Amino acid sequence: MHEVDATILRRLESGVPLVGQVASYIISAGGKRLRPVLLLLMCGALGCRDAQRFNLAAVVEFIHTATLLHDDVVDESTLRRGRATANEVFGNPASVLVGDFLYSRAFQMMVESQNMQIMQVLANATNIIAEGEVLQLMNMHDASLDENAYLHVIRSKTAKLFEASCELAAILAGSSPVTRAACAEYGQSLGTAFQVIDDVLDYDGDAAEMGKNLGDDLREGKATLPLILAMKLGNDADARIVRQSIESGSTDELSRVVDIVRRTGALDGTRAAAAAQAERAIAAARALPANHYTDSLLELAAQLLQRRA
Repeated sequence: MHEVDATILRRLESGVPLVGQVASYIISAGGKRLRPVLLLLMCGALGCRDAQRFNLAAVVEFIHTATLLHDDVVDESTLRRGRATANEVFGNPASVLVGDFLYSRAFQMMVESQNMQIMQVLANATNIIAEGEVLQLMNMHDASLDENAYLHVIRSKTAKLFEASCELAAILAGSSPVTRAACAEYGQSLGTAFQVIDDVLDYDGDAAEMGKNLGDDLREGKATLPLILAMKLGNDADARIVRQSIESGSTDELSRVVDIVRRTGALDGTRAAAAAQAERAIAAARALPANHYTDSLLELAAQLLQRRA
């Protein structure tokens, strides 16, 4: 990861000062770097020592960071990882345009691999992420969204880059189609579980712990799984309060919504859905060579369910 961070800093360089300022601001915000970590761990599990792994780890982090910059503008977010968002500090235009810079820099770097399979995976992933963003926008304030539609959005918007990170390692390692499929399955399932748990924390944490504003998803009209299950498990009055809050994007009833989500068992149901995804990831990882890197991948999937921030 030291090598990856060095690559990130080197490739952030631009002749336009504002580009470096905005990009450095969000990249230095203390994120988990989970996608690059996954790529490196998967390379280790497959015995791959190709130097391109550092370059590609930086690529997936740039793509992820670009999506964050654009997301915060679309969602009008003011807080991320415990501090002001880039759009709050530098304004919306700078955030959008620097997000574009990070996407284009990522594509410059992926071309350097001179591997058509790598370019196909990353180009496809970036396109699906964009589709997921648009799909989520279309679903805003739609209280009729069901669990399958919810999972489709997060597999596109969040899990796809996890999947691509793991699949890139298999391509670099020259793995068989079966192993490559197992790597992709691990990444998709882990990424899905990650986002489902993230949606739990919006109703089971506090703003200081989460580094975001509690109730943000409700304000944005997002029908996340805790809300979907709360409407399904609660009585008619409960369902009406949650539905109206989603449709209006109002947090006036936030305390009541949180109470309904907790009282109906919606959080337990959401955690169970995350656990099912984590089990899929664990099953996929067990198809990989047995070594301490694979052990770390297994542990990561298991620990995800205890995630608090």
